[in-house]
Amino acid sequence: MPLLSASTVVALGGYELGSGRTVPTVAAGLGLLSVLVAGWVRTRRAAVGPRRGATVALGLGLVAATVGAVHGANAAGGLGTGNGLAGAIVAVVLGLAGALIAGSVLARAARDRRSG
Repeated sequence: MPLLSASTVVALGGYELGSGRTVPTVAAGLGLLSVLVAGWVRTRRAAVGPRRGATVALGLGLVAATVGAVHGANAAGGLGTGNGLAGAIVAVVLGLAGALIAGSVLARAARDRRSG
């Protein structure tokens, strides 16, 4: 029979993943996924065309940036306080980067379709 459970050991170590860190971490993951999908669509022509992947990446990026901005605006404390401010900043940066890359792919697809 163990003396301490794993959650007790983690809590005693001073690190606990609470909702203050979980939301921006998930948003940053969505932002990273947005950048990866948009970059993949930009470098490779998808079998069904680039529009579907770019639209998905644009949506993911906008959601990540919005959630990160809202969480960052409502974070009660600065960096290093455990409120998820650093994750929110990363989510905004990655979300906007993914949205910009996806937007450029969509613009290129529209230009290619017009030119024939």
